[in-house]
Amino acid sequence: MESEKIIKPANGYLMLAVTFALFFGSIFITFNQKQPVFLLITLVAFIGFFGFILVNPNTSKVILLFGKYVGTIKQNGLYWANPLYKKKTVSLRASNFDSERLKVNDKLGNPVMISTILVWRVTDTYKAAFDVDNYENFVRVQTDAAVRKLASMYPYDNFADEGHDEDITLRSSVNEVSEALEKELEERLSIAGIEVLEARIGYLAYAQEIASAMLKRQQATAIIAARHKIVQGAVDMVEMALEELNKKQIVELDEERKAAMVSNLLIILCGDKEASPVLNTGTLNH
Repeated sequence: MESEKIIKPANGYLMLAVTFALFFGSIFITFNQKQPVFLLITLVAFIGFFGFILVNPNTSKVILLFGKYVGTIKQNGLYWANPLYKKKTVSLRASNFDSERLKVNDKLGNPVMISTILVWRVTDTYKAAFDVDNYENFVRVQTDAAVRKLASMYPYDNFADEGHDEDITLRSSVNEVSEALEKELEERLSIAGIEVLEARIGYLAYAQEIASAMLKRQQATAIIAARHKIVQGAVDMVEMALEELNKKQIVELDEERKAAMVSNLLIILCGDKEASPVLNTGTLNH
């Protein structure tokens, strides 16, 4: 199996001067000395003009001769080589790819909309040019396939109330998901000689048909969590109040009065609205 081979042809500036000298010199001699044989040199010089190869920065030229791979020119500059060589340009620049939003099912079967942003570049020109049909289209197709596989491996969110207590989710575990996506893409794109510089989720949301229901569910989960925190704090405050009253012996409360006090304090501390106190001007028994 062949691999990338770096070559450096002849200096193009020197050959440019030689080709121009042969071309115009042979024409001058032909017309001045009336010797048509020098037109052959003119023809050879004209063919020589097709041997110049211009390589721009961060691009490369893959060289072929009658279907056989000769090598790759990566260093930028002007070169001259066999005019029969076929040149194919392969960019070495970093490229961005923002995939389309795909509708896929996550690990729990919920439909989600997801897209990815990929930064990549070609490192092996031989693989990019000959191991795949079109390396740019290969990147697009394999990225979509990798995103679909990634979405099926993780749930969108963590729903502990249903017994799905996942450590890694698409929504909250950004770094872990990005690392998994990069690894998956590196394995898929290595066949085309492509290096993955960065891969991350660009868009993530529930599909339209369940977005409203999932939003209500998230809101309900947040409300329940907040209520749980409020009740826990209220119980601690009531316990502290009873302990302080008993410790300082401000007032003696029997079990019935303690129950009434706990009830009133919990209503005040856990209520959505501000409490409207009732002033008792009598005794504790009334």
